[in-house]
Amino acid sequence: MPEGDTVWLTAQRLHLALSGKELITSDFRVPRYAEVDLTGREVVETISRGKHLLTRIGDDVSLHTHLKMEGSWHIYKPTSPWRSPQFQARVVLANASWTAVGFRLGTVDLLTRSDEHTVVGHLGPDLLGPDWDLEAAVQRLATRPEMGIGEALLDQRNLAGIGNMYKAEVCFLAGVHPGTHVGEVSNLGSLVSRAQRLLELNKERAEQSTTGDLRRGRQLWVYNRRGQPCRRCRTPIEGAVLPSLRDQERRSQRGPTADQARDDFWCPHCQPAPPT
Repeated sequence: MPEGDTVWLTAQRLHLALSGKELITSDFRVPRYAEVDLTGREVVETISRGKHLLTRIGDDVSLHTHLKMEGSWHIYKPTSPWRSPQFQARVVLANASWTAVGFRLGTVDLLTRSDEHTVVGHLGPDLLGPDWDLEAAVQRLATRPEMGIGEALLDQRNLAGIGNMYKAEVCFLAGVHPGTHVGEVSNLGSLVSRAQRLLELNKERAEQSTTGDLRRGRQLWVYNRRGQPCRRCRTPIEGAVLPSLRDQERRSQRGPTADQARDDFWCPHCQPAPPT
């Protein structure tokens, strides 16, 4: 799933291509909105909110999209060929200069501007947004001290924009095992502040880096490097799906459910596991 900085950059590109211009093409390739026609309306702006995108059109319409695991927005000149198959397109918006195509979008919603809170109102402070508030994010994380820090960082209700890659990298840089309970993380404010700085540094880059090295294969400390040597101590990186507190709660309430957790990666020497 794209991280918050990737979504932020996507919003900037959509904004530059579409805003201030009238739509000459409005094609929604999802059954619910197949008959919607927004041609002739001017795109006001596109903004990101965590991992959500809001494209505001005309006086009152907002297009809400979420990339989920596989989605992406492409920007093309009107005569340029598309880089993905047409059958994967979910939304096509075009003006005289540019065509924006949303491929494999996980979420497509049309709503009135006043109803945007129904899709993004639950989110915590946005690490790349004007509402960023370090203290508020730390307070939200601290409300569940028994939750693993890795799981808590992924909960967009605490803070919006961290995905699996930044979760792993920030925990490594803080020297904290991702399964450590939030209440046992002594440097929580520093950890969250570092996450915000990393997203800020990477938000205008096509290639993300947490090591400061943009060369291929050198960009990350631990993410997706299971079995490879730690860049600091040479201990092999470990990886696993750690137990999720929320899944345990779901199972206790409704019986077995599919595991919602995602892979964790850590260095067992630099990030020793918490005592069991």
